[in-house]
Amino acid sequence: MVDLNQLFQKSALIPVIIQHAETGKVLMLGFTDRRAVELTLETKTAWFWSRSRQKLWNKGESSGHFLHVKRIVTDCDTDTLLYFCIPEGPACHTGAESCFFNTIWEESDNG
Repeated sequence: MVDLNQLFQKSALIPVIIQHAETGKVLMLGFTDRRAVELTLETKTAWFWSRSRQKLWNKGESSGHFLHVKRIVTDCDTDTLLYFCIPEGPACHTGAESCFFNTIWEESDNG
């Protein structure tokens, strides 16, 4: 188990990737601080630091679309988290299953 102090040595906020625990689909990216990680561990639902509102938020607190956290891992540099979650609804505030749906570029088979 990683000491939480290691996570925040470089920055008070770190990225957290949300991935569906069953399908593997990437659902969203948020930012977290130490308190949000502690609340996530306590409640087993994903908490984040809202950079726009400058406050903690529990995903689903207003929409009911909670992210139930099943596993948490860190990257090799211990400065990014990956939450494997079971979503209670769409992860994106637009109502989409995932926040990642706008294609910028895709390689074509035609060269």
